[in-house]
Amino acid sequence: MTTSLERRRFLKSVAAAGVILPGMSMFGAAMAANDTLELGDAQNFDFDALINRARTMATKDYVAPIAPDPEIVGKIDYDTHGKLHYKRDHSPFADGSGTYPMTFFHLGMYFAKPVHMYLLEDGAAREVVYRPDYFDMPEDSIARKLSDNSGFAGFRLHENLERDDWKTQDWAAFLGASYFRAIGDEGQYGLSARGITVNTATSVPEEFPDFREFYIEPAKSAEDPVTIYALLDGPSITGAYKFLLYRGKGVTMDIEKHLFIRKDIERLGIAPLTSMFWYSEQNKSFRFDWRPEVHDSDGLELWTGSGERIWRQLNNPEVIRASAFGDHTPRGFGLMQRDREVSHYLDGVRYHRRPSLWVEPLEDWNKGAVQLIEIPTDDEIHDNIASFWVPDEPAKAGNSYQFKYRLYWQAENPFPVEKLAKVTATRMGRGGEPGTNRPKDEIKFSVEFEGDILGTLEYGEFPEVIVSTSRGEIVRTKIEPIMDTRIWRAAFDLKATGTDPVDLRMYLKLDDAPLSETWMFQHLPGLTNQQQG
Repeated sequence: MTTSLERRRFLKSVAAAGVILPGMSMFGAAMAANDTLELGDAQNFDFDALINRARTMATKDYVAPIAPDPEIVGKIDYDTHGKLHYKRDHSPFADGSGTYPMTFFHLGMYFAKPVHMYLLEDGAAREVVYRPDYFDMPEDSIARKLSDNSGFAGFRLHENLERDDWKTQDWAAFLGASYFRAIGDEGQYGLSARGITVNTATSVPEEFPDFREFYIEPAKSAEDPVTIYALLDGPSITGAYKFLLYRGKGVTMDIEKHLFIRKDIERLGIAPLTSMFWYSEQNKSFRFDWRPEVHDSDGLELWTGSGERIWRQLNNPEVIRASAFGDHTPRGFGLMQRDREVSHYLDGVRYHRRPSLWVEPLEDWNKGAVQLIEIPTDDEIHDNIASFWVPDEPAKAGNSYQFKYRLYWQAENPFPVEKLAKVTATRMGRGGEPGTNRPKDEIKFSVEFEGDILGTLEYGEFPEVIVSTSRGEIVRTKIEPIMDTRIWRAAFDLKATGTDPVDLRMYLKLDDAPLSETWMFQHLPGLTNQQQG
């Protein structure tokens, strides 16, 4: 009997001789020709079967993935992992069988769960078998002691083969639980997305379901998508995913997912985004850090089903805060990086080039809420911001869901605010006016709006400031243009006692027509200006 290994060696020798066997695609021949990449036997694959697998798994008890050789993987710390580099001459699709080569991440202390990787074409899937010699690693690295076929931690897609720098430049990565990310049109990584969130900031511990299997089908041209299928599994949920990844202006991802609830879930987050906000101009204290601002995203932007455009400035609170923005059939939402001025960061890690991430539903999501979770942080190394859609329907065991949406990883909103001014800065300071006895119980808010529509105002014509508060009193509201700019500044003082959060809302209008998007902010009066953030 011919073994699977002998069969692989046979296919390699046939392909090396330039012979294509009947029924063997060019892709299969090219993969077989790679004499160092070991592939498993071909298996039939289709998305419907993957969906059925996820549905069946949800009816059974959860079995957690087990890290191979845990005593070894547990010693592959951050520094050790950073010295493990996948060799580019082992990259799938680098032979021209696809447009974008792929490389794999090694297992390690912080990515200990193995993920099975399959190369896919024409309904046939072959698993890539892990071998230590796929990686450049120091001679004394403990990673050399891992068993064959231990699995990989994740993968990333590199730039087009036609680019001279493809070996050093990648544009999308899937690594850790259900996390993934992509670069924007500024060529920089920043915030992340997740396949799902389960019980984030609730009365029960958060769960982190894992992508357990990936099936990757290459793009045949730069206009075609890389197609990725994924199987998700966690204690309370299973799922089958289909990703279409397009490398164009930034990165666009079409996502279809089928979810099956294994156990009741208190807060199920759809299309979750995760980011970092430490401080910006509105909550900066000189005691934090020498840089003017540090954040991957500075606000949550919403486009509601009714058509309202909202900008919610992010906060770094003193305790975990959850905000909900109820909606019906939302048009989109995203965690955005609006501030693109390099002088506002003065940092070598290029915060001014971090991508924004916009979610566009591709079908009716019915009733629910975009929820925003803000978690205290005292450093930039922690992702402390999350946003996602939560359906109104409780996520009960036995329920199933299907969602389709598109992610835009790029600098600006793909659906810009038309004919409305947008918020460009939020600032805070002492209440009152210069040269007066400043009241100690008032905080001044100064919000800057910019847009072509403000330039159409007649000389002496001023917009009306519409501002409201969930509690307390608004005093001394005013608006003025900032000389030699296209910016108008709307300011007001808030007088509020106590320590409970204050939700503020403001927009500009002229006659009965809005001139701006809606600015929203959650003020935390329990903190002083020097402490906020």
